[in-house]
Parts: sequence; structure tokens; C-alpha cells
Amino acid sequence: MRVTLLGTGDTTGTPTVGCDCDTCEAARERGLERTRFSVHVENERTGESLLVDFSPDFRYQFLRDGVSLPDAAVVTHVHFDHLDGLGNVFRLVDALTVYAAGETDPKTGQSVAETVAEDYHYLEALEVHATTPLDPVRTCGFDVTLVPVDHPPLVCYGLAIEDPETGAKLSLSGDTSYGIPDQSRAVLADPDLLVADAIVPAHFCEYHPAGGRHEGPDGIPRTFGTKHMTREGALALAEDLNADRTRLVHAAHYYPVEEAFEEPLAVDGEEYVL
Repeated sequence: MRVTLLGTGDTTGTPTVGCDCDTCEAARERGLERTRFSVHVENERTGESLLVDFSPDFRYQFLRDGVSLPDAAVVTHVHFDHLDGLGNVFRLVDALTVYAAGETDPKTGQSVAETVAEDYHYLEALEVHATTPLDPVRTCGFDVTLVPVDHPPLVCYGLAIEDPETGAKLSLSGDTSYGIPDQSRAVLADPDLLVADAIVPAHFCEYHPAGGRHEGPDGIPRTFGTKHMTREGALALAEDLNADRTRLVHAAHYYPVEEAFEEPLAVDGEEYVL
């Protein structure tokens, strides 16, 4: 299993357009990027690849990192920074199976699968498969399981990707607060690599109108506002899940420059073989 982190940033990415903060300037000077979220997972045994989420930066990411076009994909939720790149597959692939949860979102009245199928009805190559959260599906030689996480007001999912032949396991938290249900945690547990949402350091909770939530024993918030983990929350989740290795993603340019590129914060283009 070869994992490439195509996009490791939040909604605006780093550098952010029109921003001259120290972190964005440092990213430009160092030639580092955090584009909008996407992960490419190649099965070297079968020669197939799976894409997790369709970043608006799809075209640029694939050209930059030279990864293969996906044979199948997963959509975790319908926020634009995870979905709006799907239109980029027009005329690029003859057929593409997209897996997305089939449970109805009370907020939208549709499931993620229904929203994807409706919004991208013009893509003849697209075949959307509605999946049941917590039930694995086999695709690209992997067992892929979507798990409910906590990203109000919309439903959102993390996922576990396992190679049944080698036992390699990748877990992705998805966009979420620290309040991930126990059933989901059980599926995500014991990964070789955890890719976890960590939008800002915990001390930034004082600037959010909703503050922070899910304080640890040390009183430090593990959730920023209501729907993303702090860096400290993501690291606590990694410990909870017994992750062998952890990369923090969905990072905002609000990280102070002296912290923005420290381990284990990821940047685009990182590659891991599990």
C-alpha cells in the first residue's frame, strides 16, 4: 500500500491566496504547500489506486505528484473542499466507481451518495455506490470501511483502508471533532498510519466564538469550536487508537510560523509505503 498525501490543507490552503502572514510567506519561501484535502492510495499488488476525496486542486495535485488516475474513489462528505474536484475526471477516465455513505443526512435530506450522484449527474463515467457505514466494501484489492465521525452540521465519515493480503492499514479521521463514536474508533484502531484532522493548535480556541471542547485531563481542548480537532486533540486520538505513525492534515495557515512546519504536521506530496 503506497499512500500519497496529495492535499494536507484546510479550506483555503497554505499559502492562502492574498495572505502575507508569516506562515504563508514561509511556505512560499520554502516551496511548501498544503492544498485542499485528498489522499491517493495505490495497491502495488493489483496495479489499482483509490482516491479519498476530490480536492478542488485535483488537476494540479495529480500533475505535481505524478500519481495514477484512480480506479475507484471515496467521498467522505459534501463540503466543497472535499468534493468539488470531482468534475476534473471529465474525459480523464472511462469509468469510475465512487463510494459514499447511503444514510440520509437530516440537514440536507439526502445521503452523501445521493448528493454526489445528483450534483455530478453529467459525468457518464461515474457510478456511485451507496455504502453502509461500518460495513466494509472491497475495492482496488482493499477492504474500505466508512465510519461516522462528528463534523456538524453535516454527516461526515472517516475511513479505514486495509490490505487483506499484507495486513497493512491506513486510517483517516475525516473532518471531525474529537467526539468520534466508540464504534468508529474500534474500526480505526491500530493503524500503521493515521491521517488526522488537526486544524489549529489548542491555544487558538480562545479566538473561536464557540471556544474549545472535549478538554483532556490537562484541561487542553481537543476540539476547536465544534467540528475540527486541535493539534492536541489529533495527537490524543492517535494515542487512543494506538497508531504506529501519525500525520496531521487539514492544517490552517493560522499555525504560528514557528509551529507550522514541525512534526508531525504534514505537507503535500509526502509518501508512505505500508
